[in-house]
Amino acid sequence: MKSGFVAILGRPNAGKSTLLNALIGEKVAIVSAKPQTTRNRIAGVVEIPARKGVHPAAQIVFVDTPGVHKPGSHLDRRMLQEVYEALETRDLVLVLMDATRRVQLEAAAEPDSDAPKRERTNWASEDEFLFGLIRKLDCPVFLLLTKIDLVAKDQLLPLIDTLTRHFSFAQVIPVSARKRDGMDILVRKIIEVLPTGERYYPKDQYTDQPQRFMVAELIRESILVETGEEVPYASAVVIERFEEAEPPAPSRKKGQAPARLPLTRIAAAIYCERDGQKAILIGKGGSKLKEIGTGARRQIESLLGTRVYLELHVIVEPGWRESKSFVESLDWRNQLERLAESSISKKHPGEDE
Repeated sequence: MKSGFVAILGRPNAGKSTLLNALIGEKVAIVSAKPQTTRNRIAGVVEIPARKGVHPAAQIVFVDTPGVHKPGSHLDRRMLQEVYEALETRDLVLVLMDATRRVQLEAAAEPDSDAPKRERTNWASEDEFLFGLIRKLDCPVFLLLTKIDLVAKDQLLPLIDTLTRHFSFAQVIPVSARKRDGMDILVRKIIEVLPTGERYYPKDQYTDQPQRFMVAELIRESILVETGEEVPYASAVVIERFEEAEPPAPSRKKGQAPARLPLTRIAAAIYCERDGQKAILIGKGGSKLKEIGTGARRQIESLLGTRVYLELHVIVEPGWRESKSFVESLDWRNQLERLAESSISKKHPGEDE
C-alpha cells in the first residue's frame, strides 16, 4: 500500500481547515472566517481503499498547519514553528492559494532565464514568505487553487500563469472543498507520489488529537463565532476538568426505552489579556458566555456522543501571547505530558523519582 505525510500550507483564510475536514469526512479542525484560526499542527488520517486499475490502497496523513503570516508575538512565532515542524516530516506539500484573493508576489523571471536566484531574508509580503518556504523543499509540491466556486473560470488561467512563474509545481489542481470539486483528482494525484509503506495509524483512527484538545478547540471556535474582531486573537482555552461519562446500563426488559445518554462533565477556562475583553466575553448578565457555552456544547455533544455539562469561566492573563511558558502550555502534546506526570504522582505519592 501507499502511505505518507502530506503537509497543508497556505496564507490565513486560504481554506486549509475546510479542505482538511472535507478530505477526512470528519470535523478535525475548527473553521471560521477569521484569520489565524488554526494555532497547532493537526493531523487528519484518511484510509483509501484500492481501486483496481486506478490506484492501490493508501493511508494519507494530512497535516494542517497555522496560516503562514509574519510573526508579531511569541504566539505567532510558535505558530510559525508549527509550520516548520510539519515540513520536517513530509512526503508531499499542498500549497493552498485562495482564488478570490489578489496575489502579492514580485515579478518573476521567465522559467528558462539565466538570471541568478537570490536568497530573500526580508519578505515584502506574506505570499513571498510562503513561496520562500516552499523553494527550500526537496519534495513534490502541489498548487491548490481553493474556493473556485466563487470565481469565474476565465480568471483561473491568469492566476495559474502568475503562480507557476514563481515555482515549478508538480501539479496544479483547482478545488472547491464546499462542493467537493476536484477532490477525487487531488486524492488520486497524492497517492501517485506517495511512497510504498505501512500504516502510521490504526485503520479506524482519523486524527492524532486527544478529545480534550478537540473540546478546547470547539470552545475556541464558539468564541470566534460569537465575538468581534478584538477578542478571538487574545483568547485561549484550557480544559481544567474532563470527567468522562460512564456507559449507560443496558435495558433490562424487552421493549423498554433505552437509558438516557451518559453525561460528560467539562470545566474550561477562557483566558484573555485585558479586563475589557473579559467584559465582552462574559456579556451583560453573563449572556455572551452563555451563548459561547451553548454553541460549544452542541458541537462537543456531537463529537463525544454523550450529553455534556459545560462550565466556563474567564481569566485575565495580561500579555499571555508574549509569554513563552504560557504559549507552550497550550500545546496539547505538552498538556498530555503534564497529565501523565500528574497521574504517576497520584499513583505513587511521596516516592523519589
